[in-house]
Amino acid sequence: MALPKDYDSVMARSAEINLKALGIDYNEFESGSVAFDYEGLMAKTGYTVEEVAKIQAKTAVGNTPLIELRNLTELARKYAKPGYGARIFAKDEAANASGSFKARRAACAVAHAKKLGYKGVMAATSGNYGAAVASQAAMQGLKCIVVQECYDSKGIGQPEIVEKARKCEAYGAEVVQLTVGPELFYSFLSILEDTGYFNASLYSPFGIAGVETLGYEIAEQCREMTGKNPDAVVCTTAGGGMITGTARGLIKAGSADTEIIAASIDLTGLHMASDTQFNKKSCTTGHTGFGVPHATGPDHSDTPRSAARILRYADKYVTVKQGEVMYMTEALANLEGLERGPAGNTALAAAFSLAQEMPGDAIIVISETEYTGAGKHIQPQLDFARDNGIEIKFGNPQAEDKPGVNIVLPENPGLIKHQVADINRFRQSMIKRACKEAGVAPENLTAEDIAYLAEETKTDAQFVKATLELA
Repeated sequence: MALPKDYDSVMARSAEINLKALGIDYNEFESGSVAFDYEGLMAKTGYTVEEVAKIQAKTAVGNTPLIELRNLTELARKYAKPGYGARIFAKDEAANASGSFKARRAACAVAHAKKLGYKGVMAATSGNYGAAVASQAAMQGLKCIVVQECYDSKGIGQPEIVEKARKCEAYGAEVVQLTVGPELFYSFLSILEDTGYFNASLYSPFGIAGVETLGYEIAEQCREMTGKNPDAVVCTTAGGGMITGTARGLIKAGSADTEIIAASIDLTGLHMASDTQFNKKSCTTGHTGFGVPHATGPDHSDTPRSAARILRYADKYVTVKQGEVMYMTEALANLEGLERGPAGNTALAAAFSLAQEMPGDAIIVISETEYTGAGKHIQPQLDFARDNGIEIKFGNPQAEDKPGVNIVLPENPGLIKHQVADINRFRQSMIKRACKEAGVAPENLTAEDIAYLAEETKTDAQFVKATLELA
């Protein structure tokens, strides 16, 4: 008998679909209450970080260079007080096959699909991950389908998203393009169920295990180049996979004291699922529209439990403006001779400002760069913004920026200033939300639940109890 294909029915079968498409029974890690066994889920991959590195090396992934950005460091020091201005380094992930750190996630997932005998792989993404999965599938001789949230109801897609679709198709993938809204994960799961392909999800433990090698390499390369661990690593943050995997890799490499900083573009006021507002933003990822919801409620994806969990690892959450990121993209090319795409430059804009608050002998690393291409350049994005009624001007981004109304390019580098978000408010929101979604009243939480929530938010039992007003 044919299974019902309405939205509620398909989403209700998510665990069943993923059991077939990932080989993971997520129920195995549930406690029946709020807590779940996150480390047990991660261990389900069966791969050590060293084994993942060997898998990646076979398909031109990993061992990317760590580059000191000396000219940007000197520029930052001009705006810092004497003795301040940390050395800025960039992990050049554009050197990976497909041109972004997402190749690390894809290499692990696709290799595992090949090992298990799947005929094809699928991914739900509007970004670089689709190209990464398509690239790895081509290397492994597997079919590939990428489901992409691309257009508004008028059929207009952002140049960066359209560019990434072309890249997926160049690697031989089939691209299913959808309009903005809740249909992305529903359509993905429905096609996944019909094809029997492997779910190469951004949010599976295989994807996150693939990013652990990035953090591991940063620690090893930084020690080799500078004689010490990085003082801080800044990760562009959307769904949370970058910061989760990088932090786990740093810890495994013996760099547990490194400050982990999440950075997102401030798009406060824009609703990511709004048809009318979808094309009012001039960045497709690395913004608060993804970063904050995924921080406070990570389990809203194409897997029952997301392995990407921002608040488990972030020490600080900062935001920057769209115009600042575009300015730093240009500065990176002009001053360092590195033409790279915009997503990694969210972390770079934050690091440029953060470095000015750190001593001159400190080390701050941005965890990624990415490839650039036709739709990912600054000018196509600014042209697209103008076409959608966005004002482009020079000024003070912190004072004048209004998401969906304008893009304010800084008049000088001294105006690039990160803002510190209230991460404790995010933590409190996550704790309350976890209880609500599990249907558990705070007074009925077990000791295991409280310990789990403390781990989820990188806090302690006292913080959890205070948030829930428990004596």
